[in-house]
Amino acid sequence: MKAKENRPVKKVHLTNFRIAGFSYWDGPEAFEQLKVGTRLDLVREPDNKFDAYAVALYLGDFKLGFIPRGENHDISKYLDMGLDDIYEVRVQRISPDEHPENQVEVIVYIKNQNK
Repeated sequence: MKAKENRPVKKVHLTNFRIAGFSYWDGPEAFEQLKVGTRLDLVREPDNKFDAYAVALYLGDFKLGFIPRGENHDISKYLDMGLDDIYEVRVQRISPDEHPENQVEVIVYIKNQNK
């Protein structure tokens, strides 16, 4: 049986989480610039002394914090392989009245490379 030919999926949900260390890094300084849908950058930190799989989240020059330990293992491996262009990272939720560590939730998609 031949598989159905469908339109290619452009991106699929991988994970979502709150930014770890948001209040410790530049999160509070960048908070007003963050909106739902704002795109963020991933930066691998292989020499991080606290977490060998550390992946930081940036908005321009602002280091917002990190992907939590429970979510970063596989993502860090793909970044180490140079596959950073497979991810799309966006702000999913902003809750200004919550504790600073819970104010920003992020969603990570895997993008289809056959655009």
